[in-house]
Amino acid sequence: MRSIRKSFIVRKAMILAVLYFLSMATTLAANRIAERKLRDKQARRAQIISAARRIAELEGWSNVTVRRLSDEISYSQPVLYAHFGSREGILAAVAIEGFQEMGLALEKARKRAKRGNTVESVAAAYLEFAASSPALYEVMFSLSLSVPFGEAATPPELRFAFSQLLELFQGQSSKAEVLSELFWASLHGIAELSRTKRFPPSRQKERVRALVELFTFPR
Repeated sequence: MRSIRKSFIVRKAMILAVLYFLSMATTLAANRIAERKLRDKQARRAQIISAARRIAELEGWSNVTVRRLSDEISYSQPVLYAHFGSREGILAAVAIEGFQEMGLALEKARKRAKRGNTVESVAAAYLEFAASSPALYEVMFSLSLSVPFGEAATPPELRFAFSQLLELFQGQSSKAEVLSELFWASLHGIAELSRTKRFPPSRQKERVRALVELFTFPR
């Protein structure tokens, strides 16, 4: 009896072990499938955003339509809608990506100029970004998108970009946020008026120099 009982316990343990490993294998396989689907989704999303940016740079945002994107990258229109919901959703995603890129450019400029004038370095980086990516800058600021600014729902990419301006004035004034907003407004004004050829390029260096002097405070 003891040997039969022992044999039964051993077989039960083996069955449980097999079931456990089968369960683990199934879970791992399901996780791999889920990860692959997520990677595929992210890749499609990035491809759609890249195509939108490419068309806009060459032909303007009016030509960035769901139909045109569908033809451009050979995805059906329902696939595009499934990822972004609407044309505005695509443009908003491009704008958010642009703020991340601008934030990184400003951060690099700010850190590079630790021994120099950080305000001047960031100003130059901002205007260079706007001039080198006019279509991207346009969708970030000039198109009517429902991307929230200065609210609880503001995307982290926008907060990151603004934080690079805020870093310039932290500890120098009790109104660091207001100074950052005014500095940003000044840079944006120069960028837009330069883009639309309202400002002659011959005085750009003089403009930037005067702006930097206004926003450089003794430490």
